[in-house]
Amino acid sequence: MTIDQRKSRTSDDLVDPLLAELNQGSGFTPVRAFERTAGDEVQGILDDPAAVVRIALKLAQTEKWSVGIGIGSVKEPLPESTRAGSGAAFEQAREAVEDAKHAAGHICVRGQHPACEDVDAILQLLGALSLKRTEAAVEAGTMLAAGATQQEIAASLGISQQAVSARLRAGLWQEDQRVRETAIRRLKEADQ
Repeated sequence: MTIDQRKSRTSDDLVDPLLAELNQGSGFTPVRAFERTAGDEVQGILDDPAAVVRIALKLAQTEKWSVGIGIGSVKEPLPESTRAGSGAAFEQAREAVEDAKHAAGHICVRGQHPACEDVDAILQLLGALSLKRTEAAVEAGTMLAAGATQQEIAASLGISQQAVSARLRAGLWQEDQRVRETAIRRLKEADQ
């Protein structure tokens, strides 16, 4: 994955907090840690399609990052530093992050496998959808994605279960989860 900060010339440098989140507080272990590669850009190596999808969509929702996902081979043995890595996956991620800067959802996937086009379309759609959700829908959907039940969400937010259901429906969260699983399956196919 290659991730580039959007509008970095007119905003604070957000790379260090992002690196801390991706490398320590994300609930997954990258194959090689995310590192700053140039200016406001970071790169990391992952082998968990679910983590890739989760990270890409979470970052797209903020509108602060362009996310490039490259699928392909890497030169082995992998060096200790992500920045020293090479291979088709790195080249594809570079192309993808450049394309993501102009994509509606700020996410692009590139690779030779036919599944990459499917995942690209799915993640761009989900990324664009995430930008259209209300703050209330995002709050409820984020809790649902973390495993909370509608009753638990209602109790946590101090609202009725019916209000939670309405927020989830308005944000298309049930559909999001189903399509997200499709993206994860297709990423697994592309990485075979």
